[in-house]
Amino acid sequence: MLFLRLEMDWLINLFTTQDSVAHITLLYGLVIACGVLLGKLKIGGISLGVTFVLFCGILAGHIGFTAPTPILGFLQDFGLILFVFCIGLQVGPGFFESFKKGGIALNGLSTLMILLNVLVMFACYYIFFDTSKPDNLPMMIGVLYGAVTNTPGLGAANEALNSVFPNGQIPQIANGYACAYPLGVLGIIGATILIRYITKTNLQDEETQLDEQEAANPHAKPKALTLEVSNSYLAGRTLQQISEFLNRDIVCTRLLHDGIVTIPTSKTKFEVGDKVHIVCAEADAEAIQAFIGPETDFEWETCDDTQPMISKRIIVTNPKMNGKTLGKMHFSSVYGVNITRITRQGMDLFASRNHHFHVGDRIMVVGREENVNRVAEMMGNSARSLNVPNIATIFIGIVVGIIFGMLPISIPGVPVPLKLGLAGGPLIIAILIGRFGYRIKLVTYTTTSANMMLREMGLVLFLASVGIKAGAGFVNTVVQGDGLLYVLTGFIITVVPILIIGPIARLKFKFNYFTIMGMIAGTYTDPPALAYANASCSKEAPAVGYSTVYPLSMFLRIFTAQICVLFFCG
Repeated sequence: MLFLRLEMDWLINLFTTQDSVAHITLLYGLVIACGVLLGKLKIGGISLGVTFVLFCGILAGHIGFTAPTPILGFLQDFGLILFVFCIGLQVGPGFFESFKKGGIALNGLSTLMILLNVLVMFACYYIFFDTSKPDNLPMMIGVLYGAVTNTPGLGAANEALNSVFPNGQIPQIANGYACAYPLGVLGIIGATILIRYITKTNLQDEETQLDEQEAANPHAKPKALTLEVSNSYLAGRTLQQISEFLNRDIVCTRLLHDGIVTIPTSKTKFEVGDKVHIVCAEADAEAIQAFIGPETDFEWETCDDTQPMISKRIIVTNPKMNGKTLGKMHFSSVYGVNITRITRQGMDLFASRNHHFHVGDRIMVVGREENVNRVAEMMGNSARSLNVPNIATIFIGIVVGIIFGMLPISIPGVPVPLKLGLAGGPLIIAILIGRFGYRIKLVTYTTTSANMMLREMGLVLFLASVGIKAGAGFVNTVVQGDGLLYVLTGFIITVVPILIIGPIARLKFKFNYFTIMGMIAGTYTDPPALAYANASCSKEAPAVGYSTVYPLSMFLRIFTAQICVLFFCG
């Protein structure tokens, strides 16, 4: 019996010795694994995803399965930094482009919805809670970010509270977050459905409208044309002169003159009767055809015997090419090839002269085989090298982001200097690096899987740490405290702004209902809502609406969290 007891002591010590590395690793391993597995469960087709890690952490903390507070704090902050930085790298390339065309209106409506979330939160705070208690407003901020299902905002608010409560008695706002989150997910989807009935929207009509829009708006997709030169004005004119006169981006990949096929350069002259293969933006095709000549069904493959040419897709993997523009590379005159199209993150882009190459771009090159191979060698064309993550860029960005986030900004009337903190600083720097990193020779490319792995790793570390720290007081908060009131006010915060902005977007701005669904999901940074929207529509409208507002929404959620804490909780 004594032998058995001694044999079991090591196992008991493993679970009870809180300051051992083995115990801490075991704690996080169990909390994260259980949370991720439970997050895969769906009820009515809806799941809470990795947020279950927070609830598993709360359970662990409640039963006393915990770790030293400094360790929990470090892993919480490190996870938050890693999470928001990877988000910034992901949204950075499209952050500024999201304001173009219809994106301005969508981002405006999204911003208004975020402000309404904050205003409704304050209204609930003054109506339902005792304003004399200093902990109530921070807890309501936790409820706010549970209601809008935004974990980075929770992290930013939690981090900012360290400046407002320097004595260490920081309110466990994760309890408010946990109370509001489940109904927040359901409320977003429910309110989105309700908008359809309020605005009397027919889903089939919306699908038909999207079909008509796709037919009428080519969105500058690349289009290939074979034209016969019939405009006498073009006789003796060079390709560069013709391109400048058209004031449109065109790429001429092949030219047939007197039965001989060549790859034209900028100095190649056109003659009446020549046949040319043109790649241009789909929206410009009609104008270019009217200027050069009629379209013909000429088969270029029949002429390849005299001067064989190939088309090859090449991957940009050479860091030296990062940031260089297509126009300054002189592919046609120097290398005897032409770039017809560029693919970035699955999207076909027209090969404009002003296009900046990024590592990871896939380019279509047309020319003689030996010339194409020469360009492939210059551009890298090594898919294997893309699998190696650019760790240096990530940690350089994190270092700069932390320094930037810790800069004190004194504002009159504010008791403590404003800081962007460990969430805001790395986020802004990551966005800037993702968009402009090529200018300082930083390669920002990471595979989608690598970015997702780092992001999810940071997120689960953060959620587990917050849950374990908050677990001790969670039951009291729900049973004896204001837990049920947090659930109610969270639902109000979720639903009211959607029911205000949704009908405005539909009735006043005439946005497609599926685009509105994506916009709401992006504003609330809620993947389950996006999944529901995608399941309701066969087109890409929900994803477009989501991606258009997501970058700015994520930034504003994190920024407003700190503003609310520093300006109103001090």
